[in-house]
Amino acid sequence: MRSVEDIIALMGGAEALATRCGVGTEAVRKWRQARAIPPKHWPAVSAATGLPLDALARLSSPTTPSNAETSMAPETVPGITPGAAPQQQPPAGATAALVLADGSVFWGLGFGAHTTSVGEICFNTGMTGYQETLTDPSYAGQIITFTFPHIGNVGANAEDVESITPAARGLVVKLDLTEPANYRATRHLDDWLKSHGIPGIAGLDTRALTTRIRDSGAPNGVLAFPANGRFDLAALRAQATGWPGLEGMDLAREVSCRQSYRWEEGLWHWGEGFEPSPAKKHKVVAVDYGAKRNILRCLADAGCDVTVLPATATAEDILSQNPDGVFLSNGPGDPAATGEYAVPAIRGVLEAGKPVFGICLGHQLLALALGARTYKLDRGHRGANQPVKDLATGRVEITSQNHGFAVDDKSLPEGVKITHVSLFDGSNEGIAAEHRPAFSVQYHPEASPGPSDSHYLFHRFVEMIEKHKG
Repeated sequence: MRSVEDIIALMGGAEALATRCGVGTEAVRKWRQARAIPPKHWPAVSAATGLPLDALARLSSPTTPSNAETSMAPETVPGITPGAAPQQQPPAGATAALVLADGSVFWGLGFGAHTTSVGEICFNTGMTGYQETLTDPSYAGQIITFTFPHIGNVGANAEDVESITPAARGLVVKLDLTEPANYRATRHLDDWLKSHGIPGIAGLDTRALTTRIRDSGAPNGVLAFPANGRFDLAALRAQATGWPGLEGMDLAREVSCRQSYRWEEGLWHWGEGFEPSPAKKHKVVAVDYGAKRNILRCLADAGCDVTVLPATATAEDILSQNPDGVFLSNGPGDPAATGEYAVPAIRGVLEAGKPVFGICLGHQLLALALGARTYKLDRGHRGANQPVKDLATGRVEITSQNHGFAVDDKSLPEGVKITHVSLFDGSNEGIAAEHRPAFSVQYHPEASPGPSDSHYLFHRFVEMIEKHKG
């Protein structure tokens, strides 16, 4: 007995197999495509055919499972359960493994680069923009689980990147990467991942993994896709356990630019590409803690003459540019760690009376500079469908977010007010100083990828600059 087709023939056809297993013929079609029968149906097949369970277990699956039932997850691979001692050899057909610090092993099929990567396992709920997500510097130190199953269908191109070098350490998907089917694609996502040394794993029950992260927090883990197909699971688990995690880690210094530069590019328009930046009315310094390109484009589109400085820029470096306003960018890592050098610089800018606008990590750093504290969220907010309420207007914005830390509302000093809150968990999403020209939000208003509800914040920043210039 060597294949699913043999089983189907022995059972008397697909309909007979479906009836015996209590499923529809569509499920059997997917089993044929995946070349594997889900383990929970093995007893029924064994009873009907007389085949032993170990014979069914030896059925090889050289392609990616295309249904949650066929996912190679801890719950469906014999001998592997969460927290249990892992088996040393992969199941038939598996070429990659995701090993968590607690010893859980998720088997699957590897793609992208043949390498091993360690990081925090998070999930992203966005349905579009996987290339923007993978190149968002805020994902430094993280392996991303995409909850949307169809990844790869728009391929990859040179326009949709948010940084030159992707910061994400790996990706986890349910289905095998789909072929590009978009007129803007210039290469397959698999080829693009290989060129950047990023590994991926497909065929997992991403719903089970996402639920695990949701309920227990983001674990440390190792994604292994070895070229020789050999796995030392004890060593991989030790690597996951030994990784220190994002708390206390300064990653902004790693993803920031190394020297200052001018930003000239405006927003992208359908059929036209990126437009030149419009008339430059206000000189703005953007401090790069891991800035996404589309944020800089939004500043330029709002009429800002943008000069980008490294994350380690001092107050003297920033003020020497004689800016009309200062922008604090998004970025990865623990704000308290980055704040050791960023907070003194921001305080110097605030004392000089310059208008300040921060987002994401920049929001957290502004809060620290104003005297507040930050903390690590159990689960983080990552995706393009996060509801946030503006307390001043009562308006609810659907926002794009990517952060694992938050500002502690209770620590905000007198003179700093809460402006926005998350409708998911009530955590802080925005602050404003009442006696200084400074405000910030936790989310990404640049909408890359979507939505565009919060573009007005860039114009609010410009209005603040104009009012301050008087």
